[in-house]
Amino acid sequence: MQLNGVEIEDTFAEAFGIQVSRLLVTAATKKLAKIAATEATGYGTSVIGCPAEAGIDCYVPPENTPDGRPGYIIMICNMNKGKLDHELLERVGMCILTAATTAVFDAMDNADEKLKTGQKLKFFGDGYEKKLEVDGKTVFSIPLMSGDFLIEGELGIKSGVAGGNIFILAENQAAGLLAAEVAVDAIENVPGTITPFPGGIVASGSKVGSNKYKFLGASTNEKMCVTLKDEVESDIPADVNGVYEIVIDGEDEESVKAAMKAAIESAVKVPGVLRISAGNFGGNLGAFKIGLHDLF
Repeated sequence: MQLNGVEIEDTFAEAFGIQVSRLLVTAATKKLAKIAATEATGYGTSVIGCPAEAGIDCYVPPENTPDGRPGYIIMICNMNKGKLDHELLERVGMCILTAATTAVFDAMDNADEKLKTGQKLKFFGDGYEKKLEVDGKTVFSIPLMSGDFLIEGELGIKSGVAGGNIFILAENQAAGLLAAEVAVDAIENVPGTITPFPGGIVASGSKVGSNKYKFLGASTNEKMCVTLKDEVESDIPADVNGVYEIVIDGEDEESVKAAMKAAIESAVKVPGVLRISAGNFGGNLGAFKIGLHDLF
């Protein structure tokens, strides 16, 4: 199968189930909201080594937020509900409450359950906290030096999908990088999804375990390393010298599929892109198998 003259391999991305939270961070200005959202989603590329996978979903204009201020929806994900509960409390408490003029609201539609993040964080108010109603939402007002921090009492979570992905194979690194950038830009328009790696681009695609070091849970995917084409049994065609991966987490499988499709449709328009593939583990590990051809 080809799209815009670029081969789309007959393969699939193997994705995993994950617990997903989705919350809205607002502030007095768009800049301040973006700062808080960015801080709260830091160190969140992969649960291989990070305590959560996290990223910014989308910008929300003032007319669409509960408090009439600009905001960003962020997503924080973990395989374990207890660990996700812990991450929400720490990231909201240490990265958003500490940021100027912020407030936090639940942004998860059709949540499977609610976590009492706001009800726990209210105790930072040391008895001076108050319960309020904002746009029909029960929130806690916590007094700070700069004013009051508002947080909705409960934040919803649901079962989502992590690890949707595409591989971009290009004739050189520059073409591959440009294609990866436009792919990430396209995914930003798909609600309910994030690309948790730096700038949304994965430079370090990995495999499970290690060929040499048995203490490692994951190591470099040598078959997709362009500098090792002449040293290993490579999966990279001779004319490919630039490879990038895009990893996508979403609140459901349909969101991840939509993001993968949007990413591919954008990437294949970049001159120098030769092939689109995806990463999987033979279908033995992940519960979700998203075929590239099925997207079209």
